[in-house]
Amino acid sequence: GIVGVFGYGGGVIGRYCDQPEQFPGVAHFHTVRVNQPAAKYYHTDYLRQLCDLWDLRGSGLTNMHGSTGDIVLLGTQTPQLEELFFELTHKMNTDLGGSGSNLRTPESCLGMSRCEYACYDTQARCYALTMEYQDELHRPAFPYKFKFKFDGCPNGCVASIARSDFSVIGTWKDDIKIDQAAVKAYVGGELKPNAGAHSGRDWGKFDIMAEVVERCPSKCISWNGSALSIKTSECVRCMHCINTMPRALRIGDERGASILVGAKAPVLDGAQMGSLLVPFVEATDPFDEIKEVVEKIWDWWMEEGKNRERLGETIKRLSFQKLLEVTEIDPVAQHVKEPRSNPYIFFKEEEVPGGWDRDITEYRKRHQR
Repeated sequence: GIVGVFGYGGGVIGRYCDQPEQFPGVAHFHTVRVNQPAAKYYHTDYLRQLCDLWDLRGSGLTNMHGSTGDIVLLGTQTPQLEELFFELTHKMNTDLGGSGSNLRTPESCLGMSRCEYACYDTQARCYALTMEYQDELHRPAFPYKFKFKFDGCPNGCVASIARSDFSVIGTWKDDIKIDQAAVKAYVGGELKPNAGAHSGRDWGKFDIMAEVVERCPSKCISWNGSALSIKTSECVRCMHCINTMPRALRIGDERGASILVGAKAPVLDGAQMGSLLVPFVEATDPFDEIKEVVEKIWDWWMEEGKNRERLGETIKRLSFQKLLEVTEIDPVAQHVKEPRSNPYIFFKEEEVPGGWDRDITEYRKRHQR
């Protein structure tokens, strides 16, 4: 259950021993989730202050970090919660994270602060949505938990495509930039593939055909012995070729993000990966285009979702087509996972000229058997 602090329904997870008489030291052992800074950058003074506070108010046992991203403080008693909350918010300028059936603490990768592959500012977006949705974060009102995660590129360092109800993954529209001289340097052995990450043992001479061209999932790369070419219209932005030859290949310049929804772990209905909802969106402040999609999804999910049903399970039950309707997003080819084996197509009445009341005699005149 949830043991809250005054005004908050989320942030503290109740943990009680069922034999408190035998184990009075752990009669209460509540877990506190603390909102981590975007991309988890800390000053050592802050970490010392946090550890001192937890030694005083709790067990001293911490988890850096939970799978949602929070700082997790393990083990304290109910009388310490308000004291801890006051210290965190008033002296350390730090808020509690999310727990329960609410928005969980948003999480992002390092993004543009450290990574050359980041296609948008993940930290800025994570911070903006954390600030925007404080009420949803601290006061549970959803059918079940809801997670935001922000990956700056398809490498997915926070695994948003597999773990979050609302996944924002950086991508680009234009061509991958190719330095042909550097490609030849990789082929000739002057540069080590994978930035030398696998140089601990001798794998033999670098084979561009076996290690890059033939591993491309969409077969969009070709090598003629002197030049590498990539067919952008077929590229799925998997990043394998860029990771293998980082000094020869660079992400494009027309950058933004894709939005995927519905990923989750196997609790009620098995594990699900995220489904693509918005193929490309500009990732610029104030992120209004993202907020519009989020709020339409929440309105629908809170109305239609069952208790303890994640968004992905609601989509699976009511159809992805219904999600497109409520978000007012037009269907595009990228929404299709695979061609249908069932040949039947079901139309709505408003999509059929004349509706269901058309003159069948006139119809048969135009469509003779």
